[in-house]
Amino acid sequence: MTEILLTLFSAALINNLVLHWPLGVDPLLATNGRRKMHALGLATACLMLVVGTLGYLVDHGVLAPTSLTSLRLLAWLCLNVLLIGPLLRLLARWLPALPFEGLWPLLLGNAGVLGVTLLNGQDDRGLGHAMALSLGAGLGFWLVLSLFDDLRRRTLNNDIPLPFRGLPIQLISAGLMAVAFLGLRGLVKT
Repeated sequence: MTEILLTLFSAALINNLVLHWPLGVDPLLATNGRRKMHALGLATACLMLVVGTLGYLVDHGVLAPTSLTSLRLLAWLCLNVLLIGPLLRLLARWLPALPFEGLWPLLLGNAGVLGVTLLNGQDDRGLGHAMALSLGAGLGFWLVLSLFDDLRRRTLNNDIPLPFRGLPIQLISAGLMAVAFLGLRGLVKT
């Protein structure tokens, strides 16, 4: 149980997919608005949990026993594409206050979802570990999305030199956030 909690905590904060491995940076830079940001964070966390868990089950239940492990990426990509639409409809019905429409391209282009599934396929530590890694990665993405939105709002009204306005200051901010998250690396010793 302790190992699963440490995996969840580590995936959310220490080995963050957006800051530690630059997976899922495109949706980070493309999201504007607090409500849309929370909708994207929730949808990504749910998609990472579902695709990570089902991808692990498909890999260990179908692909590995039949020696078709070379088709992993194709199977996980199809699973990702097939689950985005129903998940967004379910979330829109469950939380009608959040704008889930128009998030399909951002979820489809998020490499973090496939990254989580690839990490689950690499480590064979069991279904609980795969679920904890997937949920932690999704929550970590949502945390970074929230922090980055707050940082974007703070830099919006500041006097920033003209060459650094827009995307350059956002990339510099993302780099500084990654350095700040590196400080958490010594928190858990294994």
